[in-house]
Amino acid sequence: MTELDRFEASACTSIMVGKKTSMDGATYISRNEDRMLAIEPKRIIVQPAASGRHETYVSPYNNMTAPYPESGYRYTATPSTNQKTDGPNEEDGFNEKNVGMSATESVYANEKVLAFDPYVKDGLAEDSLATLVLPYIDSARDGVKYLGDLVAKYGSAEGNGLQFNDKDEVWYMEVVTGHQWVAVKIPDDSYAVAANQVAIQDIDFNDPENYMWADGIQKFVSENDLNPDFDRWDFRHIFGTDTEQDHHYNTPRVWFAQRYLNPSIQQEPESPELPFIRKAEKKIAVEDIQYILKSHYNETKYDPMGNGSDHDKRTYRAISLSRTANSHILQMRDSDKNGAAGVEWTGFGIPSFCPHVPFFTNANDIDATYSYTPDKLDMKSAYWMYETLAMVVESHYAEFVEPNLDYQKELSSWARRKIAAVDKKAVTMSGSELTDYLTEQNKEIVKYYNDATKAHIADLITKGTELSKLTFKMDPNL
Repeated sequence: MTELDRFEASACTSIMVGKKTSMDGATYISRNEDRMLAIEPKRIIVQPAASGRHETYVSPYNNMTAPYPESGYRYTATPSTNQKTDGPNEEDGFNEKNVGMSATESVYANEKVLAFDPYVKDGLAEDSLATLVLPYIDSARDGVKYLGDLVAKYGSAEGNGLQFNDKDEVWYMEVVTGHQWVAVKIPDDSYAVAANQVAIQDIDFNDPENYMWADGIQKFVSENDLNPDFDRWDFRHIFGTDTEQDHHYNTPRVWFAQRYLNPSIQQEPESPELPFIRKAEKKIAVEDIQYILKSHYNETKYDPMGNGSDHDKRTYRAISLSRTANSHILQMRDSDKNGAAGVEWTGFGIPSFCPHVPFFTNANDIDATYSYTPDKLDMKSAYWMYETLAMVVESHYAEFVEPNLDYQKELSSWARRKIAAVDKKAVTMSGSELTDYLTEQNKEIVKYYNDATKAHIADLITKGTELSKLTFKMDPNL
């Protein structure tokens, strides 16, 4: 496998926002889950709470084996449909304690550090992480500690970046070798972007409130002469890569996101020193996160859907791709004030052309159109419906892009109104009454989006019949 092949195998883009940076005071973690193929079907489910469990987890992907804890919380998940060979790959969700997790952002260590701490073949890999962590944690900080203990015990089979959030904190953790990792709390007044390259930079080992790390990591680096810097301890410099592939595949995505959120700052898309954490120039709304996850170097010469040269349009890998299996935004508002605080925005299909659908996570079921994902196209499946929409829009992009943007904008406005209306009623409820109410509201949301999307597809197909090249009008002068 070449350097570029391993990037192509599993590559995502992550965005994190602290609660004082967001417009609504929520914490956000988010990611485009990009896979090997354009079609790798996903579904959304609610995993029930477990108690009195005496079973062993065995990964179909790499035979990673660990006993399940006896009890675990209910949680939402977005698993792959082909679990017999690929493993669960549950990817993202909130548990009933209002703790969110997104797993994972693939990251790659350099050969120097891997020489002394290679990956563990049957260790923790992306397919297992949400399954083995999310049901058992009570806070974002707890998520880092819990996973750190698992890495120490079982080792890691690959490099992964993981996001955790609760109503107060956002944490980003990078597990980069068989046993070495660090994590940083994203400051409340900042945001962070990661794109398949070791992102975390300086670690303050005197500040355990804002940083965490694997036991012995400083000794590991020192004894093996792995720090290239004279006077700093930069995790990215020590453990990460800085290659030609990084400059074209990874750093430009960070550059574009920061360009959007900090338009006054001039940076180069291939710079290896783009900061991981930044303060935005204005408060960030959920629509801003959606814009970035849907983006493809919009309004630059690098846009593959734009008017640049063929060379420019193929220079950098975009954030939104045809092989994005799911795009998710995990929004956690103040759960002490409202039991409807957790909202998981999920998008199937190519993010550029398809909406993020909001689900209240304090629910015990998901509409059947999201849990039903057959191997072949079926418009009763939300996954396939949005894949169809994306294919139709891209087939006549110039003609369909504006009506498609109008469709997405209308749904986004409707979602804001719907969430506000649900909030007002939910604040008067608690317990099973609230969970049942939110479950029904999720079904109403799905129906509205499904109806609007099918109408939009029908409208575009009708318009598309007039765009066929197999149209002929007789020249009257003949």
